[in-house]
Amino acid sequence: MIEINLLPGSPKRAPKRKAGMGLPAFNRPSAGLPRFDRMGLFVVLGWLAGPLAAGWLFFSATQRMEQLSTSIEAAQADSARFAEVRKANDILRARQDTIAQKLQIIQEIDASRYTWSHIMDEVSRALPQYTWLRSILYTATDGPMTKPSFRIDGRTGNTFALTQFMLNLEASPFIRGVTLVMTSQVLEQDKSLYSFMLDAQFEEPPPEVIQTVPLFGSQEGY
Repeated sequence: MIEINLLPGSPKRAPKRKAGMGLPAFNRPSAGLPRFDRMGLFVVLGWLAGPLAAGWLFFSATQRMEQLSTSIEAAQADSARFAEVRKANDILRARQDTIAQKLQIIQEIDASRYTWSHIMDEVSRALPQYTWLRSILYTATDGPMTKPSFRIDGRTGNTFALTQFMLNLEASPFIRGVTLVMTSQVLEQDKSLYSFMLDAQFEEPPPEVIQTVPLFGSQEGY
């Protein structure tokens, strides 16, 4: 209701203010709205964000576990494959070592094929007059199979021939270490002779003293 003062000089009445018009906006009572509660809002947001964060962590952990499982399976497969490769490599290396040993033995045997031929030839060349042999025996091997030691058992008419025989053996490029083991005077067929035993070793000669010839001679016209 509005009142108008028609009398002059009469004091003006202050207009009536509606209830609540002079109060600050933040102090005004909200009509029909609940009062704002920050703690409650935080609690609600916490209840909403908690399951989401837990789900995200669970999903991330599951993916990480799957990746780790895949990596472990790949590593195990690689380890098994590498183990097979290493096993095959060890087998090949063992076979290689066995073959190398066999080849070495074959080479030693092949190199010693003509050893005794050289020994017999050199001993027969070194025999002086009035000297003959009864046996040549293999005694031991000095190092490789191509360097055997042997013993010579023989008879001679005098000690000068025995000395010459030893000098001739030492002069051979295939024989070294000639040593007199024993000598004694014996009687054979009413003749006084000297029995002797010599030890010696085969020696591989230097290449410049070896003379080789072709196995098959050249034939003209072919």
